[in-house]
Amino acid sequence: MSQIFLQYRAVQRADGLNVQSGSLFKDSLYLRDYLKAYAIDCLLTSFLFCFVGYFSGLGKTVFVMTQGILGAFSIRIPVSFAMSRLLNVRLFYIGLATPCSTVVQVLLCLLYYAHLARREKAVR
Repeated sequence: MSQIFLQYRAVQRADGLNVQSGSLFKDSLYLRDYLKAYAIDCLLTSFLFCFVGYFSGLGKTVFVMTQGILGAFSIRIPVSFAMSRLLNVRLFYIGLATPCSTVVQVLLCLLYYAHLARREKAVR
């Protein structure tokens, strides 16, 4: 929860920042747009990490690897590419590819959890 608060505070302070490390973030509007999308992903990732830890603890590491690869290559990259082709695109829209990927990964984890629960119930 503190990470979400810190991200929110960073978005609030983005107007006063003067980042010298790259041309992409020299304008605070770009930084603020990116941080808005990143803050959404921080909230969703907390649920994903719980599932990943649970499945890793069960020894289902192949599923963990597969859902991570699927999320990155079949969701995150195509969505960010598609968003970059929009007219009047902002960094916020491109940054939404990461939360979209996280949502799909959480849904995959929920489905796999339901599958494992049904399978264990059938064994009993």
